[in-house]
Amino acid sequence: MKTVRVTLTFLEPLLGTAPGDPEIYAKFIAMKAADVNADELQTCPTLENATTGFHRDQNGVFLYDYQVKGFFKDACSMLARVKDTASSKLKAYKKVIDGLLFVQPRRVYLNLSGPITTLERPLRAQTAQGERIALARSEAAPVGTTLTCELLNLGIADETIKEWLTYGALRGLGQWRNSSWGRFHAVIDGEA
Repeated sequence: MKTVRVTLTFLEPLLGTAPGDPEIYAKFIAMKAADVNADELQTCPTLENATTGFHRDQNGVFLYDYQVKGFFKDACSMLARVKDTASSKLKAYKKVIDGLLFVQPRRVYLNLSGPITTLERPLRAQTAQGERIALARSEAAPVGTTLTCELLNLGIADETIKEWLTYGALRGLGQWRNSSWGRFHAVIDGEA
C-alpha cells in the first residue's frame, strides 16, 4: 500500500459538472441509484437555468473524489488503445481502478487562481431529423487553479498512474475535456 500526494495545476479552465438545480440533480441520481446522497444534494450549486457548476460548502468549491477517479478510468480507457503503454497491459481496468486506487479526501477543494466565470458553448448532435444545436453553459475555474489530493494505491504500478496523470495535459478533467478544457499538469510528491 502506497500513498502519494498529487497536485494538479490547470492549464485550461476547468468546467463544472454538477447540474445547477438541486431538483434536477436529485431526479437524475434517483434514476441511477437506489437512494439520493443527501451530502451531494446539500453541496449542489444553485445556478441559472441549464448551467453546470461546482459543488460548494462553507470551505469552498470542490470536486468529489469519484470525479478524480473517473479521470483515471477515462485516461486508462484511451491509453489502453495505444500499443506499448502501461495502460494497454492492464486488464479489467475499471475494476482494478475501483478496487485498488482511492482518492482522498472525499471533497477535493479547488485553490482558485481567480474568480469563477461562465462559459457558453454550442452542442451539436446528429439526429434522425438532422443536425441539432443547443447551448450549454458551465461555470469555469480559471487557468492556474490547483487541487491537491492523496492517492492511496493498493497495487497499480507507479508508472501506470504517472502515465494517466501525464495524459491529463492532453485530455483534461471535467466538462468538455475532449475540447481541451480542464487540461492540467500534475506534480507527484514534489516531482516535476
